[in-house]
Amino acid sequence: MASQLALVLLNRHLGLRENSPFCLILDSLRQTSHYLIEEFVHCSAAPVIYLSFEALSQPSYASSFLDCSQVSPLQIQKFVQANVVNGQKLLVIVDSLNYIEADQAASFVSSIVLLQVTVVGVYHTGVPTVSRTGYPSTQALLSYIAQAIYELEPVKIEDEEEVDNKLQKFQFSVNENLNQPTFKLTLTNRRKSGKSLTYNYILDTTKHEYGIYKVQEDNEVEEDEEMLKSLTTFNLTTSSKQKLAREQVELPFMEAQTEMGKYGGAIVYEFEKDDDYDEEDPYEDPF
Repeated sequence: MASQLALVLLNRHLGLRENSPFCLILDSLRQTSHYLIEEFVHCSAAPVIYLSFEALSQPSYASSFLDCSQVSPLQIQKFVQANVVNGQKLLVIVDSLNYIEADQAASFVSSIVLLQVTVVGVYHTGVPTVSRTGYPSTQALLSYIAQAIYELEPVKIEDEEEVDNKLQKFQFSVNENLNQPTFKLTLTNRRKSGKSLTYNYILDTTKHEYGIYKVQEDNEVEEDEEMLKSLTTFNLTTSSKQKLAREQVELPFMEAQTEMGKYGGAIVYEFEKDDDYDEEDPYEDPF
């Protein structure tokens, strides 16, 4: 039931039916926002105003396009207001918020968030930034004011450390499972009360299908008995009876937690009559 509600929430966000005036997408070189933005356009079916800081040409799905690299924030605000139609939902896409200074980020977003308008802004997490003492970063400010945060990751990476080194040197190849139509999405949904809930999804944008991403815990990984049998001539497998006996073993520290926990860090030792114990020797005192 919980997973079904999570999928409904994602569909509402992508279809612009959720009350989220500002949605922040955090992408990287591993997984860019290209496929997620196209999914927004597909699900919402609303006119798109594209505010470009990086793209040189107008996307095919954009109804209006503005090159923001040579205009002021006030001109951007007037352009958005001029394209707003009363009673019609609009999707405003900002392809990169990295070009906005940290002290202007909140005011810029608030200037283009209007009634019936949903702003989807992209922030590239891998771009180096200049830190300012005593002032939060642009990403921290945008994450604070966003009603929904989308973090994008590839579904599977063979060696994350090796991929990170390649990304820093721009030496990655096309077969590294990066920037695929199927990717992992972490959605942080912020309610009106201020409470934030996080959901993990798997998105297949080619089929427009969504699923819940489940993390496989270490204790849920079962031993592959067939692989163990072929390794050596010894029997490395464990039977069900042996596994049950292993789980029923009670270690001393478990007893200390139940009966003698009130004595703090005392060593659990029960003296037996068969023990060779000399009362006159202080070094043989078990306590």
